[in-house]
Amino acid sequence: MLRALQTVGVRRSDAALEEEAQRYWTESHQGRGSHWRSTSRFAEGELWTQIGLRHLGMLRRAARTLDAGPDLERVVEWGCGGGANAVQIAPLAREFVGVDVSVDSLEECARQVAARCDTPFRPVLVDVRDPESALRQIEGRCDVFLCVYVFELIPNPAYGERLLRIAHDTLAPGGLALVQIKYDTGSWRTRPRRLSYRFSPGNTTTYPIHTFWELAARCGFEPRYVELVPRDELDERYAYFVLVKPVAPAGPS
Repeated sequence: MLRALQTVGVRRSDAALEEEAQRYWTESHQGRGSHWRSTSRFAEGELWTQIGLRHLGMLRRAARTLDAGPDLERVVEWGCGGGANAVQIAPLAREFVGVDVSVDSLEECARQVAARCDTPFRPVLVDVRDPESALRQIEGRCDVFLCVYVFELIPNPAYGERLLRIAHDTLAPGGLALVQIKYDTGSWRTRPRRLSYRFSPGNTTTYPIHTFWELAARCGFEPRYVELVPRDELDERYAYFVLVKPVAPAGPS
């Protein structure tokens, strides 16, 4: 039925999907879909720890590949969830800014960071319908912008441009963004879903790899490379884009 409806062009409006996404993530969910360490998926084994180490490793690999360290002085993570990334990266930073649409997740992330290190944690609460409000709360530029396990959850592909422009505005010149998407292979199963957010939030938005690369460039980034993860312990079809905010050329002397 879902395939038939999408084939004939039935879809929810962007505004309706944003409203539904806001309701979904602001309900009391105790870590549902937000990678809390206390949830059943991570209660046993080392997967929760491995998630953060994996993404820290990607940042370090980007530093080696680009022949310049990302400066971890100030890090913004968009969609910090339960803190799996924050607990690995915050100890290396001067300040860690966690952005999320869920108060519960911001509080959980803050607890996890405080238990791990003394790095100041700045929580930033945003509404799905107004992500640009985060710019007023972040207050200043960051050196690294991290956004993983988020773009597949946003209401529609066009919304991704808003997030990339926020990332670009937030980063200092020369700053690094690591952004993960789910990629569209061209089959019906991997296309964006535009009917019901609650039905499968983790498959709401996808992009062909070349389309996202071009979108990032249109938003002012220099895309440097992409790492593909066809499948891992959590899901499938992950693409990690390493993006750099260009340094403005020096004016005439």
